[in-house]
Amino acid sequence: MDTSQPIVLTVTHHDPSGSAGLTADTETAVSLGCHITSVVSAISVGDTRELLGVAPVEDSLLVEQARAILEDMPIAAIKIGYLGSVENVRALHSVLRDYPEIPVVIDPDATLADKESLLAPPLWEAATSLLLPYATMVCPNRREARAMAVEADVFDAMAQELLESGCRYLLLTGVPACDKQLENRLYDERGLVRQFHWKQLPPAAYGSCGTLATAIACHIAHGLTVIEAVSRSQQFTWNAIADSRRLGMGRPIPNRLFWTNKK
Repeated sequence: MDTSQPIVLTVTHHDPSGSAGLTADTETAVSLGCHITSVVSAISVGDTRELLGVAPVEDSLLVEQARAILEDMPIAAIKIGYLGSVENVRALHSVLRDYPEIPVVIDPDATLADKESLLAPPLWEAATSLLLPYATMVCPNRREARAMAVEADVFDAMAQELLESGCRYLLLTGVPACDKQLENRLYDERGLVRQFHWKQLPPAAYGSCGTLATAIACHIAHGLTVIEAVSRSQQFTWNAIADSRRLGMGRPIPNRLFWTNKK
């Protein structure tokens, strides 16, 4: 069996515009020298302007997809994105507990949930209690951190609350800083480990946070330390956003193949 190319498993939705989801994860993995395998968690309907609808897959189908790959191929890392239902969170939990040795990177994404429904809060609660204990790294933006850490009111306290759920590291992204910069903060059980500052770019299409999480999973699959993986993945994501292309009538799409395109 050829193990020279690390294999990463992504569990997320299909976005027909290619802004996010499975297409974005595939482009990221190809750019970073990994083979990507995918479990479809949901089918969304939308374009670069707006989301029109989303339908989660049946929880049994999600499990069948994941186990088929995990029992066949040597998965070096797992990236988890949008799941879409509490049932799917529970289903994925039943899979992860059988593979505790595989590094897991989570982008806690409930962006596709209807903001006016009661779907999002149960998703946050289920993901925090059932998935975070298996996570090597969780990558919430500041809005997601607020939604998941219900007892905390400042960013450091939010990070600590989420770390107490069981994840090893937490990368909090998009914290406003001075001089048109954003700050990303890396935490572990000891507290704040490192701060990273990045020039704030014009917003790209939905999918940037997922790209960061997938890049971290790929770098970990290559054997990098968590700090090295986080540092390189932020640079990759920043470059992809900086080189975004307006391919539709809405927001631009990050160019995750920028290195390939410029060779």
